[in-house]
Amino acid sequence: MHERIEWAKQAPDAFKAMLALEQAVTSSGLEHSLLELVRLRASQLNGCAYCMNMHANDARKAGETEARLQTLSVWRETRFFTPRECAALAWVESLTQLPVRGAPQPEYEALFEHFSPNEVTNLTLAIATINAWNRFGVGFAMVPA
Repeated sequence: MHERIEWAKQAPDAFKAMLALEQAVTSSGLEHSLLELVRLRASQLNGCAYCMNMHANDARKAGETEARLQTLSVWRETRFFTPRECAALAWVESLTQLPVRGAPQPEYEALFEHFSPNEVTNLTLAIATINAWNRFGVGFAMVPA
C-alpha cells in the first residue's frame, strides 16, 4: 500500500472542527451504546477499517456483547437489537448510502416512535459525523494500529 498524507497534520483546523463535532455528538444525550452501534455500522458500510476497529473496541469496553457486534452487519436478521436501535440502524444505512437509498419517509417517520425530535437531530448529526470521519479514514488509507 502506498503511503498517504497524515490529514490531521496537514489541516489541523479541520481536525479540531471534527473533534468539536464529535464532542457535540458525545454530549448530545444519546446513549453511548447506541452511538457506538451507529459509528460501527456506518464504518462497516463505508469499509473504514480504522474506524471499525476503534468503534468495535470502544463498544466492547462499554459492555457491548460479542453476539451483537458479530451480527451488526445483519441486524435485521437477529433479535439482538431493540426497536429503538433498529430504527437508528435503518436511518444509519439510509443516510450512509444516500445515492442508493435516499432518506425514505417511512424510515424517517419510524424514528419518531422511539426518538424525540431533538434525538433525531442528534442521531443524524452522529451519522453525518462518522461518515465524515470514514471519508478521512478511507481516503487517507488509515489502518488500525
